[in-house]
Amino acid sequence: MAVVAVVVGLGLVLGVVFTRKETAGAAASPRLPAAATVTTGTSVSAGSVPLTKETAAPPPIRHNPKPYVFPIIGKASYAHSHHDYPASDIISACGNPVVSPVNGTVLEVNLVDTWNAKDNLGATRGGLGWSILGEDGVRYYGSHMSSIGADIRPGVRVAAGQQIGKVGRTGDTTVCHLHFGISPVCQRVKDWWIRRGVIWPWPYLDSWKTSSPKSAVNEIKNWQAKNGCPTKPLVDP
Repeated sequence: MAVVAVVVGLGLVLGVVFTRKETAGAAASPRLPAAATVTTGTSVSAGSVPLTKETAAPPPIRHNPKPYVFPIIGKASYAHSHHDYPASDIISACGNPVVSPVNGTVLEVNLVDTWNAKDNLGATRGGLGWSILGEDGVRYYGSHMSSIGADIRPGVRVAAGQQIGKVGRTGDTTVCHLHFGISPVCQRVKDWWIRRGVIWPWPYLDSWKTSSPKSAVNEIKNWQAKNGCPTKPLVDP
C-alpha cells in the first residue's frame, strides 16, 4: 500500500491510497440516459491474483488528442491469433495498468466474477470486464481484470489513456492477461457473443504501440454490413 502526495501551490494535498482493488482515473462526467448496465454485488477480492511487477499508474486525462492508445502500460505481448473467434489475448503481469484505448463512454462494467467451470457460460467467461463506445462509433471490450476503478461506471466519459483498472486473471483463465475485443455497438449491452470480438485487433494494436492512429471503423462497418447483429453466438467455445 502506497500513499501518493501531491504538492499544490503552498498546500499539501494527500493523494489516494491504492490497494489491490483500487485504481486511479479521471473524474466522472454525468451519466448518459442511453442503455447501460453494471453488474453489482459483492466485490471480487484481488487477493488471489498476485500483483507482480506493477507499472506506475498514468496521470488522469480529460481528453486525449491521440484517438487511439495501446490498452496496457508496461511490458505486454500478444499473438496474431485467437481460439474460435477474432480477439487478442494481451499477456502482461497482473497489476499492470489497463487504460482506455479510446476517448469514449463506458457502456458496461462487470465488477463480480461469477464464472464457474461447471456451467462455463459465455456471458461470464470474462470475469471482471468493461466495454466502451469510442467516439469513432466502435465498441471496445476488455476482460479478466483483477480490479476496475471506482470511477469507471456505465455512462462515464473516459479519455484514451485513462486508467480503467488492472490486468488480472478472473473468469475462465489462469494466466494474467487482458482479453481485448473490437465489435460494432449492436445491442450496446449484454450481447456478449458480439462484444467479445468480431475482427482481429492485432493490426490495430500493432499500430497503436507505435502511436500510429490506425482505425477499425471501416472494417467494423464492412463486417456489420455483411453479418448484421447476430442474436445468438455463431460459435460458443
